[in-house]
Amino acid sequence: MHGRVKIKSTAQQEEEKRKEREKKLKIYVAARDACFSKRKEGIFDDEALQLTQQLLSSNPDFATLWNYRREILMHLETVKDEDEVQKIYEAELSFLESCLKVNPKSYGSWHHRCWVSARLPRPDWARELSLCDRCLSLDDRNFHCWDYRRMVVKVSGVPVDQELSFTDRLIGSNFSNYSSWHYRSTLLPLLHPESPEPPSPRREPPQTSPPPSPQTHSHRVCEEQLLKEYELVQNAFFTDPNDQSAWFYYRWLLGRAEREEMISCVYVSRDEERVAVAFSRPVNAQSVGLLLVLDGQPQRVEWRSVHPRFKHSPVWICDLPPGTIGDITNEHNLTVHWTEKHTHRDCALYTGRAESWCRDSATDQELFRSELSVEKTSVLQSELQSCNQLLELEPLNKWCLLTIILLMRALDPLGYEKETLAHFQTLREVDSMRSAYYSDLCSKFMIENTILKMEYAEVRVFSISDKNLTTLCHLDQLLLVTHINLSSNQLQRLPPQFAMLQCLEVLEADDNIIESLEGVYHLPKLEELLLKNNKISTVADLQPLASCPKLKHLDLRGNPVTQTPDVESALAELLPSVTDLLL
Repeated sequence: MHGRVKIKSTAQQEEEKRKEREKKLKIYVAARDACFSKRKEGIFDDEALQLTQQLLSSNPDFATLWNYRREILMHLETVKDEDEVQKIYEAELSFLESCLKVNPKSYGSWHHRCWVSARLPRPDWARELSLCDRCLSLDDRNFHCWDYRRMVVKVSGVPVDQELSFTDRLIGSNFSNYSSWHYRSTLLPLLHPESPEPPSPRREPPQTSPPPSPQTHSHRVCEEQLLKEYELVQNAFFTDPNDQSAWFYYRWLLGRAEREEMISCVYVSRDEERVAVAFSRPVNAQSVGLLLVLDGQPQRVEWRSVHPRFKHSPVWICDLPPGTIGDITNEHNLTVHWTEKHTHRDCALYTGRAESWCRDSATDQELFRSELSVEKTSVLQSELQSCNQLLELEPLNKWCLLTIILLMRALDPLGYEKETLAHFQTLREVDSMRSAYYSDLCSKFMIENTILKMEYAEVRVFSISDKNLTTLCHLDQLLLVTHINLSSNQLQRLPPQFAMLQCLEVLEADDNIIESLEGVYHLPKLEELLLKNNKISTVADLQPLASCPKLKHLDLRGNPVTQTPDVESALAELLPSVTDLLL
């Protein structure tokens, strides 16, 4: 190996090595058994401390021994004064350094060091930071060390700008330092936060406003700093176009900020006397304090998710008592309060109207694309040109292709749709192992574009046929849609999230490869379902349809289930509401 001639050992040498290993093993086992006996007898003396040190020096990943060692140290705290405890723990830190030399990525050693540092009477945080620097200089991806460093920084109060300078130094010496890029993404929102927006007119200010912390911060970065980061990361991926670290960081920079927690839509139906509420993220409405007020009177209603599989869902529904809003000659005003987030949304049901809603569109919420300033648009356009130049030099670079797609979506998702589809096709060819991922991501983007087109047209029809869709997403944005066309795609299932489509009347899903209809569940308005040429095999696969009370027209031609004996009578029993069945 490495240019050295391998020397064959004789049988005698092998035997000597075997005996040496057996001798070491006997010593190790004897020391281990002695430790276990002492722990069982509740002995926490210096001898036990020495025994655990002997064992952990050769095997620092023995969790039980670290636990015993902590028990011994806690006992010594009760019988020693503060100066003696300080010396004991300083010696422990020195011992831990020797363990880390045996295995720099030992879970047990780093965890024990955290524990010791927290109990040290007079900790030397500068020493701990210096240790982290040394360890990271040997292996800049030692995530145990990175975790420990974050703990030290937090406890010792190291300024955020100092840590950001630390990432500058590491990235400057090695653009491939993924951990430094990631750490940078956690620091920037703290040091350069985006200016807070004025409160929404529907948001009630909370009684107290706690200061932002790493746990509660919105993770938004001000635009001025973002523009500087674009330049930094561009230098990195032009230096080494095939290194993924900088490309991942760039994807984070292009990502949209976390969405505001809000009620995005309230829908009310006279016919079903039902209220549906959509949130900006999945919630458990039974535990977040959801209150429905009708004509000034709080209502006692039972909120339920749209599918029994969901404890957390973006869409929740409730039924009002019979006769509450059924009279079409009456006008009603509803308010849904989300007390946990101090926000609410109003909805008026006018005379003569069978339904009503109040919502923020995907465009209003900047769900698929953030509004860009002139300066940021100019910079992103320049970035796109630079990536296109790099693509000319590296035409098969998957990171460059994917970043170009993300830049196009940030700038103009509809205007660049054709180019985006072409780049996805290239990605599937140059990175065939991840072709399914690219197909799903392309499906996601096509659905987003179709939602935007639907909203611009101000219609309730969602048509996305013949687009090679492999997955469905953003179904909570289709709560108000009455007609969907998913024909001629590559869909294998209609997932449970499909049950969010509470207004759906017609579903066209011909010419897919659908095997499961789990999501066609309790859709109160569904009347027509077209499933020609799919992969539905048994009558049991159609069981969810029995929960749709208004289903009248069902097309199952070209499905294996049509070859089942007595299928027509079985379906008549399962789906008595269906009057027009095509087999």
